[in-house]
Amino acid sequence: MLEEKLETLSQTMAEHTVMPFPPSFRGLDIEDQDMVTLDADAYGYALGVLKDPLDEQRGEGLIRLTAVFEKVLPAIKDEYATRYYTHVRDMAVLAAEVELCGRSSPPTGRPCPAWERGLA
Repeated sequence: MLEEKLETLSQTMAEHTVMPFPPSFRGLDIEDQDMVTLDADAYGYALGVLKDPLDEQRGEGLIRLTAVFEKVLPAIKDEYATRYYTHVRDMAVLAAEVELCGRSSPPTGRPCPAWERGLA
């Protein structure tokens, strides 16, 4: 299961690198979030997860980052930018799922509840 999730994360990141950044979002803040930084942070965390488990501080940062998208996405009014940042959010959520659920098996041996709900 972990290898599949890592492969999916890698593919999602590859897709992201060919998506043009929405030009009107350079220098734009939405809900007090710099949109360029939000994009870069999500990719950076995902890249870190692909390489090795995150340390505690970076793991907590990734979790906080995923929550930011719940504020930012509804405030985006541009159709392409909404698709772009939804993809960025999905990449960050998948990275968090790998980090939280994929690195070690839950004590019950059951799959991560978020995977059961189709969130990753």
